[in-house]
Amino acid sequence: MAESNFVDYVKIFCRSGKGGAGSTHLHREKFVPKGGPDGGDGGRGGHIYIKGNRNYWTLLHLKYARHIFAGHGESGGKNRSFGADGEDKTIEVPLGTVAYDADTREFLCEITEHDQQLILLKGGRGGQGNWHFRTSTLQTPRFAQPGEPGIERAVVLELKVLADVGLVGFPNAGKSTLLSTVSAAKPKIADYPFTTLEPNLGIVSYRDNRSFVMADIPGIIEGAHEGKGIGLRFLRHIERNAALLFMVPATSENVKQDYDILLNELVQYNPELLDKKRVLAVTKCDLVTEEEERKLASSLPKDIPTVFISSVSGKGIDTLKDLLWNSINC
Repeated sequence: MAESNFVDYVKIFCRSGKGGAGSTHLHREKFVPKGGPDGGDGGRGGHIYIKGNRNYWTLLHLKYARHIFAGHGESGGKNRSFGADGEDKTIEVPLGTVAYDADTREFLCEITEHDQQLILLKGGRGGQGNWHFRTSTLQTPRFAQPGEPGIERAVVLELKVLADVGLVGFPNAGKSTLLSTVSAAKPKIADYPFTTLEPNLGIVSYRDNRSFVMADIPGIIEGAHEGKGIGLRFLRHIERNAALLFMVPATSENVKQDYDILLNELVQYNPELLDKKRVLAVTKCDLVTEEEERKLASSLPKDIPTVFISSVSGKGIDTLKDLLWNSINC
């Protein structure tokens, strides 16, 4: 099986540049044998920046470039000449990328806008030359400051997909089929669980030339918040969605129970997900009768907008779009 080009997690090793040393030079020329100190300052070490780029949608470009080293600052020179600053390095990432310290899991920064640029690691400051240390009692200092060392850090970059609506459901709930029906996205569709192994994005057209972005998240299973299945790897993508569309097939033995399990997995992973707008879609309604549908309706939760849909026949799709649009914009 070919390796996927969708990479949403990388660990990289970064090192900012060390500062250049200050100079201890003493001014000398033909008729000035004791001109005094004129050593310049060292240049600062190179910074490592992280920058948002909307043209990237994955961290694939960093998968095989995991060592990012900035340049060192140059030493100061005579005549109070400053050393050159070290070369900066910029890591370009897709929007929705979060950086953590790999060892402590300390949050470092988050990139959500195009061209947003932050310093990930600061370069070391350059040392001051001996010119700064002259005094009335020490007119010829023969010392200068060394440059500050750079910073070394292992950094984890995680991509959290940015979308208006995230699809939440068990494997084979019809998420990919719905996305292919309402958008131009072409996710892999098959009749076995875990067909989707990476998030897929689609732009859903709405009335009056309006649109919103829908994300097909790989299926969740009970215990996903503990790492079962591929839950932990993809639950983070749901954090960025403005609204969540829960999808449970009409052929399920207990639709409400399945919804409760899905909701519990999200809450166990991040309780703040309860604050997001939610819509429940009962899918595959072309496989049940109208009478069975009415029985299902009476058992569904009352605190969430619900719609019965069929991606095959098109039933309820327009109503679903209305509910989702209202959820995003209210």
